[in-house]
Amino acid sequence: MPQFAVYTNRNVQCAEFFPLLVDVQSELLRDLETRVVIPLARAASFSGFPLRYVMPTVELEGKAYVLMTPQLTGLSRVALGPSRGTLAAHAREISTATDILFRGFPGP
Repeated sequence: MPQFAVYTNRNVQCAEFFPLLVDVQSELLRDLETRVVIPLARAASFSGFPLRYVMPTVELEGKAYVLMTPQLTGLSRVALGPSRGTLAAHAREISTATDILFRGFPGP
């Protein structure tokens, strides 16, 4: 389960609003039974600091999604199912979003 892999949200209660999940957990912790994920919502307009940094827009399969970093959660690895892509190309934006969420400013 590589970091930044994207999965279909299989939770029927919230899949309509958050259709995808991105795994943000380090591969160093791949043996844990859980993974830390951030939901992706269909693109919307967020502007101003810090929202555009905490919730950046990313693209997958030609569609724009907003990284809903404040909704970060943990899930069982088996609940994720098969990967349907990667957001590794957006690693910097994702790392900046989690840095701002946890520390209030981006990392080095």
